[in-house]
Amino acid sequence: MRRTLTVAVATAALMLLGGPLPVAGAEGSGSARAADGWSAQEAEAFWTPERMASAQPVTPPGMPGTRAAKAGIGENFDGIPVVGRMFVMQGGGAYFCTASVVASPGHDLVLSAAHCLLGPDSRQVAFVPRYTRAKPRPYGMFPVLRAANGRPKVWIDPRYPREGPDRAATVDVAFAQVGPDADGWRVQDVVGANRLVTGATYTHARVELIGYPATSARPRRCYNRTTKFTSTDPGIPGSFLRIDCTGYPGGTSGGPFLAHYDPQTGTGEVVGVIGGWKTGGTTPDTSYSSYFGKEIRKLYETAVAGARGA
Repeated sequence: MRRTLTVAVATAALMLLGGPLPVAGAEGSGSARAADGWSAQEAEAFWTPERMASAQPVTPPGMPGTRAAKAGIGENFDGIPVVGRMFVMQGGGAYFCTASVVASPGHDLVLSAAHCLLGPDSRQVAFVPRYTRAKPRPYGMFPVLRAANGRPKVWIDPRYPREGPDRAATVDVAFAQVGPDADGWRVQDVVGANRLVTGATYTHARVELIGYPATSARPRRCYNRTTKFTSTDPGIPGSFLRIDCTGYPGGTSGGPFLAHYDPQTGTGEVVGVIGGWKTGGTTPDTSYSSYFGKEIRKLYETAVAGARGA
């Protein structure tokens, strides 16, 4: 199933630089209100459990008590705190993708796919760690901050909106800055974070793949090795990470590829996200990621600087 947006591709990148960091202080707590008024309390009031449960994937149609997935065989489980759903309003509809917390100096960055957050009408964007339908806000809600022009603070390589999801499939990656939760805590201080790794190999002996299928009330996971896939289609150039894991349809876009995953901490090294080759894969059983090379490292550094208000 093709994991592309159902809305038109935007004509400009959402590379937004904000002012001083409006989040918690060194001790991990601070004001729960974003400078622009899109606070955690307002996000929670808007994204009710019913609205979250009714959200559609942006694409068309902690482990206690769970068992280890078999290699390449996906299974639903209760999730881990560092991965969750990213909710967004686009047009008149409520949508979601998968996102995860990535370690940053400000403790306030999440990572997803560019095609999940691209769009000039994206609004009311919020990240919910470890969302399940049974427990829709187990760690609270973290609103994606807004810049002075009212757009979400999201960083996407400018080639992606300019060239489109096929020509620019190698940069289908997005970083977003989230504000504190209703108690004033930064997301990384609450749930931890994965470490971003760039410049690694395409082939990993074991990668944990986690995503939120539209067809399930819980997230999905499996592990398998990754291989290098190089496109022979001149309209979609580039090389990508490929992994065979069953049952990853719409909604799983943006889900992290985690190398060296530690089940004790529930974190790992993020080496990819579902997205890239035809925005993540044309079937639910094989997923792809843009390669995390120097372009993604530069995008991350831009996001870190923007979040700091540099």
